[in-house]
Amino acid sequence: MEGKGSLTATAGCCFLFLRQIHSVTVFFSVEYRGSVRPFVSFNAKHDAEVLHKAMKGIGTHEDTVLMLLTSRSNDQRQQIKTAYKKAYGKDLVSALKSEISGLFEDLIVALMMPPISYDATQLHKAIKGAGTDDQVLIEIVASRSGEQIKEIIKVYKKEFGGKLEKDIYGDTDGHYRKLLVILLQGSREEGIDEDNVENDAKELYAAGKGKFGTDEEKFITILGNRSAEHLQRVFAAYKKLSGCDIEDSIKSETTGNLENLLLAVVKCARSVPDFFAETLYKSMRVSGTDDETLTRVMVSRSEEDLLDIKASFKRMYGTSLYSTIQEDTNGYYQKTLLYLCGGND
Repeated sequence: MEGKGSLTATAGCCFLFLRQIHSVTVFFSVEYRGSVRPFVSFNAKHDAEVLHKAMKGIGTHEDTVLMLLTSRSNDQRQQIKTAYKKAYGKDLVSALKSEISGLFEDLIVALMMPPISYDATQLHKAIKGAGTDDQVLIEIVASRSGEQIKEIIKVYKKEFGGKLEKDIYGDTDGHYRKLLVILLQGSREEGIDEDNVENDAKELYAAGKGKFGTDEEKFITILGNRSAEHLQRVFAAYKKLSGCDIEDSIKSETTGNLENLLLAVVKCARSVPDFFAETLYKSMRVSGTDDETLTRVMVSRSEEDLLDIKASFKRMYGTSLYSTIQEDTNGYYQKTLLYLCGGND
């Protein structure tokens, strides 16, 4: 059982809560690509009361908790936290953690963190202690915008008292470290430099397939500094010049973490939604379920581009993200993920 208390609420009481939670339709412009949207008739004090009642007494109304929190934006969740503490004199996240457990708890706690703080925390976990979770480093550093990277660095210093670049530098090495540091500057060039598209393609070819050995520095400089729009043009020119995709050259010319990071940079330059669709697919369809990755991506992209990720997932794998989650997960953890998914397609 995922809840620490037994689920003893009556169906009628739970249904009343759920009607209160999902009674308003929200309309957005076509530019909004997140699956989780701000609730129009939002009242932080009311939501805090609903959550308090859901956790009060014997048992927990898990359905109420997950449906309310997945139908509020992250900013609204932060307001609910404030209202809850004001009304009941205790931290909402601590109260939730005392009532639920397991993967469901991990997912709910992640949803309650501000996005930038969540990224900073994930990076800190990836590099603290023995060993390094390079998958997390690569995923976050390669996919976030320059502005997001700069905000993560500020929050990281505030919350963990250290410099993110210094901590990553101490935990990595070689060309892999050099590319990570370049990406952490969050200062990619803007737009397309028409005069340099062909030249960049030729330099990448000369640095890899066009010579014996590999000039990793050239790959790092070009892929780490050019804009996504510029790189897309470079990749097309590179294929015309070499007869193969840049990904194939990276796989044949590099190995290990450097290869994985270069590939992530290329994939994100081509399409961030495609990159995360592949990440989600691998989290559920390769060697069991990687729940940490599944949770991290679903939470971090829910207000960014999860609708586009769903479309990419369907196009790339011929099945819906929703049905794949249904097959690979269960319980309240599954229910929460499915609400974050925003329906089947």
